[in-house]
Amino acid sequence: MHDQTLTGGQALVRLLAGYGVDTVFGIPGVHTLELYRGLPGSGIRHVLTRHEQGAGFMADGYARVSGKPGVCFVISGPGVTNVATPIGQAYADSIPLLVISSVNHSASLGKGCGSLHETQDQRAITAPITAFSALALSPEDLPELIARAFAVFDSERPRPVHISVPLDVLAAKVARDWTGEVRRRPARGPAAAADIQQAADKLRKAKRPMIIAGGGALHAAEQLRVLSTRLGAVCFSSVAGKGLLPEEAPLNAGATLCVEPGWQLISQADVVLAVGTEMADTDYWRERLPLNGELLRLDIDPRKFNDFYPCSVALHGDARATLDALLQALPPTPAEAGAAIHAVADLRQAVQNGQGPLQQIHRSILQRIAAELPEHGFIASDMTQLAYSGNYLYPTRATRSWLHPTGYGTLGYGLPAGIGAKLGAPERPGLVLVGDGGFLYTVQELATAVEELDGPLVVLLWNNDALGQIRDDMLDLNIEPIGVLPRNPDFAALARAFGCSVSQPASLDELQQELREGFARNGVTLIELKHACAR
Repeated sequence: MHDQTLTGGQALVRLLAGYGVDTVFGIPGVHTLELYRGLPGSGIRHVLTRHEQGAGFMADGYARVSGKPGVCFVISGPGVTNVATPIGQAYADSIPLLVISSVNHSASLGKGCGSLHETQDQRAITAPITAFSALALSPEDLPELIARAFAVFDSERPRPVHISVPLDVLAAKVARDWTGEVRRRPARGPAAAADIQQAADKLRKAKRPMIIAGGGALHAAEQLRVLSTRLGAVCFSSVAGKGLLPEEAPLNAGATLCVEPGWQLISQADVVLAVGTEMADTDYWRERLPLNGELLRLDIDPRKFNDFYPCSVALHGDARATLDALLQALPPTPAEAGAAIHAVADLRQAVQNGQGPLQQIHRSILQRIAAELPEHGFIASDMTQLAYSGNYLYPTRATRSWLHPTGYGTLGYGLPAGIGAKLGAPERPGLVLVGDGGFLYTVQELATAVEELDGPLVVLLWNNDALGQIRDDMLDLNIEPIGVLPRNPDFAALARAFGCSVSQPASLDELQQELREGFARNGVTLIELKHACAR
């Protein structure tokens, strides 16, 4: 029987549950009370964060690990501006994020009345960093907007969606019960058959084919593995694509297109197939890759085909469906791969031999982590020098296991993203890699971690008492370092105040022991590693 007292906010929560939403991140406020009225009995878990930025990053980490959209509830005005940075990060890295916010009463919108939490045009804040940003003018707008959001997540390049709901719409009684109207989810299909055949012909004739795979190929790992073997093709990944091939696969070149040996190897390809990657300079650490061969691109986003890297064949479609069709169009017998396997072995050796003193320290730390992180564990990393080295040095064993804010590159991502990932995959042990600078952006989310998490989450704080990368950049440019040597708090005391277990290893052997104990502990562990202790 239709509940005549159902408000727009209550109905919206029920509708989200119908779309499979099981967790929302946020902070209740006077402008979101009707959303919170709908949560009890909905089956949706609410995770209280300590800042809306934390809510957005947690939803991002949840989405990266689970593959499901991450969802936030935030208030109008400051809630939206606080979550804008995570929205920007999710936009840059193609993460499905649904942000539901309140906005002032419909009658006041755009009038500058000085209402609480007022902005002149809230949608204008998020429109440039979302797939779409919309305003619900009545409760009956909501099922259409939610359906449109999930259509973006399921059939387009997944990017954030922001839906603003005025206070009067949240509180209004629904005219009809639309809470069960979960609309059909559109599916992605393969590229056009003629394009697939053209790509297959070029790949079959190639002497030195190579593959670059990104986050858009995460659901096509098996197809990529088979294709790499079938073609005898070296397979690189972007940072978002780490783990697509087994680490030990002889044709797996990993995420090494950010260092000189990777650049040298890709320059030798006569045909390059790029799968689900925007081929951004944030992955390559240089303005343009030295591509001397023909480029074929497979992407769900048609805008990628004629951008910085125009292609000779554009495969517009889903990565898995298109690769399945491409494999059908290729000869079943694997190509001879001896030279390619040898080239990958040489690449790996060159990467190991080419590390500077700081990177050698990072490699030693990463080796200790790899020795102790359980097989099914994940790592959420911040913008810190240790993670930059880990982007290409860390041996990621599976997809959705290395979460890094590559495109937007914001500090403060690692801790809340790790918390969200842990909530998205509670059975998986988690590690957060964070520097002292980035840690202080979102350190308050330790309160959420201690309150909400079951199972192990280890926070490895790499403390060099500096904004190290910026300091080094200043020195390289002969700029006197300013603002890069802050006075840090007592991190151990701070973490204990939140209720974390704490350790401060004095050597790499002690670090490895503390990692082992942290991954065996049900709770949050902070390990503070000083630069001097890792030498």
